[in-house]
Amino acid sequence: MTEEAPALEIRDVSHWFGDFRVLNHIDLRIEAGQIVALVGPSGCGKSTLLKAILGTHPPREGEVLVGGEPVRGPNRNVGIVYQNYSLFDFLTAEKNVAFGLKLDQSSLPFRIFQYPRWRKLRAEQMRMAREYLRRVHLAEACGKYPHELSGGMRQRVAIAQALILKPKIVLLDEPFGALDEATRESLQLMLLHFYQENLQAIQRGEVPEYTILIVTHELNEAIYVANRVVGLSRYHDQAEKGAMIVYDRPCPIFSPDDPRDVAQFIEQREELRRAVFDPNYIKHHQKYVTFWKELADQESSVGNPAIDNAN
Repeated sequence: MTEEAPALEIRDVSHWFGDFRVLNHIDLRIEAGQIVALVGPSGCGKSTLLKAILGTHPPREGEVLVGGEPVRGPNRNVGIVYQNYSLFDFLTAEKNVAFGLKLDQSSLPFRIFQYPRWRKLRAEQMRMAREYLRRVHLAEACGKYPHELSGGMRQRVAIAQALILKPKIVLLDEPFGALDEATRESLQLMLLHFYQENLQAIQRGEVPEYTILIVTHELNEAIYVANRVVGLSRYHDQAEKGAMIVYDRPCPIFSPDDPRDVAQFIEQREELRRAVFDPNYIKHHQKYVTFWKELADQESSVGNPAIDNAN
C-alpha cells in the first residue's frame, strides 16, 4: 500500500467492566485506503472498541495507534459519523461542513481582532466545504438548511463534515440504519466511489484519502461496500475472557457501475453468519482470521509468471 504507518493499529487491547470482560486481546491493523466493515452480535463490544479508537474510553490494556500516534483522547485524526446526524439546524449545509475547520483553524480573538485575515481564511474554508459537498454528490445543496434536506442528504452532509478535516480514519457507526432502502443503496454506491478513488490514488503513488471503518448489522451491506470484513464475537474457544476478532477476510471488490449481484457473495455471507453469529459454533478464534495471509497469497500469485501465463 504505502510507506506510511498504518491508518489504524490496535495492539493487544482488552477491556472489562467490573468482573465482566468485554474485549479480549484485540489486534487489528488497517492500512490507508481500506474500507473495512465491522460486524458482530449485539452486545459483543463493537461500541466499546469504537470508543477506544475514538479516544473517549481508553482500553484497560493495550493501545490504539492512529497514523502511528497513540490515541490519548479525541483528536482530529479520527472522524466519526453516527446514525443520528450531528448537524446544526441553524447552519446551511456548507457552513455545517466548514464548522470543524472553523474551530480547528481559528479562535474567537483571531476572528474579532484579525478580521481581514479571518475573512480570507473563511473564504477558503467555504470553498473546501463546497468541494466536499460535491464529493458526496450534494453540490446543489450548499445553501440549504438541514430541515430542507432528506435523511440521506443530511447523512451525506455529516460524512462531508467528517472528511473535510482529513482524518487518518473515519468511523461510520450504523450510518445508514435509519434510512429507506433506496437511500441506503445510494450511500453504499458513494462508498464504492470512494474506494475507486483510493485505488486511483494508489496507482498514482499517492496516499489514498478515504480510510473507513463502518459498523453495520447488515451482512449484505458489509460485504458489498467493504474490501474487508472483520467479525467481533464471543462465540469462540475463549469466550469467558471476552469478545475477540473471529473473522477477518477480504471481500469481492465491486465497482459503482457493476450490477448489484448478491449471488456473488452468498457463500461468504453464510460463512460470516456461522463464524460470527452462531452461538452453537464454537471454534478456535483464529480459524477465519486470514486477511493478511490471503492478501499476501494474492499478491504472490499476481507476481508469479507461471501463474500469469497459465491464466
